[in-house]
Amino acid sequence: MKKILILAFAILWAGAAAAQHTHGSTKGPNGGIVQDVAGVHAELVVVGSTVTINILDENNKPTPAKGFSGSVLIVSGGARETVSLAAAGETSLKGEAKADIPTGATVTLVLKNAAGKSGQVKF
Repeated sequence: MKKILILAFAILWAGAAAAQHTHGSTKGPNGGIVQDVAGVHAELVVVGSTVTINILDENNKPTPAKGFSGSVLIVSGGARETVSLAAAGETSLKGEAKADIPTGATVTLVLKNAAGKSGQVKF
């Protein structure tokens, strides 16, 4: 019985992992990493202390960010900072951290689209 439960859990876990559709290694049009979230592609670009999320369609072409909102959680070592994102131009959201964001920091995006659909993704 125990082996059957373990096998069932492994199958369910593998199916859930396969169902996730991400673009972790895909470079976006602005050189950032692209991930699927809230029905769009989000491209993360970090320069110094500035975090930019470019909103893209399925073909990685810029799409209007009107009505989108979000925030990012930046984790590096023991340091954690939440940064609110605001509209910046037609197709992106931006936020400013207190200090430069180190290479290798984990950035978790929480994004809500204009229709109210929300999602979370880790870069």
